[in-house]
Amino acid sequence: MRGLRAARAIVLAALVSLGGGAVAQLRIVPDDDPDLARGWAAYQARDLPAAFAYFRKAAEGEQRVAQFNLAVMLMGGEGVVADPQQGVTWLRRAADNGLARAQFSLGVLLEQGRVLPRSLAEATTWYEKAASQGWRDAQLAVATQYYLGRGVTRDYAVAAHWYERAAEQGDTGAAYILASMYEHGDGVPQDAGRALRWYVEASASGEPAARIKAEELGARQRR
Repeated sequence: MRGLRAARAIVLAALVSLGGGAVAQLRIVPDDDPDLARGWAAYQARDLPAAFAYFRKAAEGEQRVAQFNLAVMLMGGEGVVADPQQGVTWLRRAADNGLARAQFSLGVLLEQGRVLPRSLAEATTWYEKAASQGWRDAQLAVATQYYLGRGVTRDYAVAAHWYERAAEQGDTGAAYILASMYEHGDGVPQDAGRALRWYVEASASGEPAARIKAEELGARQRR
């Protein structure tokens, strides 16, 4: 029971952290497009009006990173009067153009009901798009949606799949939850060896509950 309680606590902590994750994703990023590169240079020099102009030019040419950067500036009021609605329009265009960073950020805004009406189902759809491209935060997010049944029918097998993808990329919380799922056979075949492996992985990343579970499971296997 202690392991299950800890796993659920980590799932809830993951939900709380998603908001911070979105804030972390909403920052200007560079790219090798000429106009976007000029915009990045101007942004680094804090010439925000020039950066905005370059990003807009590239964004209107369907450059998806520029669309994302334009969204960030509009939503944060950097170099222009803040216009969150217009910012979300550009964020959605970047997401529609397949930018995983934008897809994940759009999912968080939809989950939290920030700027956009709250929709857990639509949030999950965008998380899945970004997760399929290997975006770790999105993999954790979509796993948690399926684990808790938020915006989708609860499905531990799908949750385990995405927790494993996130754990393989070094996410500590995902590794712990996955270990608990293997230990108890939730959505995956019960497998003490795999459970121990992921408890050890989570423990190595600094999760104290995982160290305790790894020691307990290891001791049981040695009997």
